[in-house]
Amino acid sequence: MAIALDTIRRWWSRFGVPSVLAATSLAAVLALRQTQGEVLTETFYWVSAPFRPKVNLDVALSTAANRELLARVTELQRQNRQLRQLLDIREELVGEAVPAAVVSRSADGWWQEISLGRGANHNVSPGDVVMAPGGLVGRVERVTPNTSRILLVSDPTSRVGVTLSRTRAMGVLRGRGSQLAVLEFFERSPDVQIGDTVVTSGFSSLYPASLIVGRIQSVDLDASPAPAAVVELSAPISLLEWGIIYSYDPAIEPTL
Repeated sequence: MAIALDTIRRWWSRFGVPSVLAATSLAAVLALRQTQGEVLTETFYWVSAPFRPKVNLDVALSTAANRELLARVTELQRQNRQLRQLLDIREELVGEAVPAAVVSRSADGWWQEISLGRGANHNVSPGDVVMAPGGLVGRVERVTPNTSRILLVSDPTSRVGVTLSRTRAMGVLRGRGSQLAVLEFFERSPDVQIGDTVVTSGFSSLYPASLIVGRIQSVDLDASPAPAAVVELSAPISLLEWGIIYSYDPAIEPTL
């Protein structure tokens, strides 16, 4: 027995303190892991309390509420500016028009279609035209009582009959899934220059004439099967938050 006690004493004198420290450290690590550091956070909070500046809770809450109100006012002012721009467009168009917010847009169909928060209950019908600050956005394809699905002019399946304001050279604009579209001319040698304004054609059955579409960015007169140009769309298709739905009755048998 004496030998065993002596062995324990020698082990304790040599390994006792390191073992206790190791066990304490392991327990502390496990405790921090289980509580996700809450104990350490609480300890720091109470230790640092005497050194923190005194805060008036009512004043802090009031300041936070004021900041929230200012942020809301800023956002409302931004929306108001957008609505004023839409109303400016509305004044240039003839017929019923309905401002509407973008309520949904899918990431994989970003350049193809959007949904607006106005529908049949607001006198929106398939075939109606959608504008935004800058110019043409697209046309209504489907409606529900309170929403409408819009085919964007940037959709590769979209076709718009257009003409150049300067020379009246005509062609068909098709989307390219971006802010750029392709204009294929009817003429073999169209009079076209970089910077020319592109508007909807009076011969188009899907859109009223003279709506701004974009501007010529580049020209390829040797393109096949017809001379072509790249058009930068004037409406900010990728950034749309609002649109204005313009009541329009398309032809019974549209061609473009």
